[in-house]
Amino acid sequence: MLAGRCFQAANALRPLRRTITCRASNFYTDPSKNQEPGVSTSPDIPPEQREILDKALRVDQAGEIAANWIYRGQFAVLGRDPRVGPLIQEMWDQEKLHLEVMDKLQLQHEVRPTLLSDVAKAAGYALGAATALMGKEAAMACTEAVETVIGEHYDDQLKDFELLPSSHPSIPLLRDVIKEFRDDELEHLDTAVEHHSQRAPAHALLSAVIGSGCKVAIELCKRF
Repeated sequence: MLAGRCFQAANALRPLRRTITCRASNFYTDPSKNQEPGVSTSPDIPPEQREILDKALRVDQAGEIAANWIYRGQFAVLGRDPRVGPLIQEMWDQEKLHLEVMDKLQLQHEVRPTLLSDVAKAAGYALGAATALMGKEAAMACTEAVETVIGEHYDDQLKDFELLPSSHPSIPLLRDVIKEFRDDELEHLDTAVEHHSQRAPAHALLSAVIGSGCKVAIELCKRF
């Protein structure tokens, strides 16, 4: 029941989809755009605004590290499954792109990476492998729980980014990247539900534990 409410909340937060001709992340993956001010410079902003930017990018980079290792752990167990193996690979490939972009954003804005990256890798892999060993539905329940929290987290970040100056080209681009990644994560949530995440054993408890763990991890990575 709890997980059902979380899923409904995530749906309420989801914006109407539009056909996107150019993904904002392309500015970070297309070498021809490397010298554009929006991807090569950072704004000169007051300390309180810099703190918002630093915390956001630090936790987002850490989250993408953890996500990659969650899918690595799931793929190690279920990669050969003809039904969910390709699905896990597809979502993992998308998270690899997210991490590539976050790494570049971290360098662009000179943000200190989290000190907990090794913890994020180990915990992510353990969570992915453990839920996959519980079965396909539990692996999908893990994705559902994580992406519910991340969707809400990105929405909160976008509200914080309203305090940052739009006059510097990197800030509107950053907002668009976060919107893009939020929509990607919510698509993963939809995919997990479509593949029977809510049939997992002790689904409500599993979702609550994973969701709470994600929220704690977000707060820790903001600070450390």
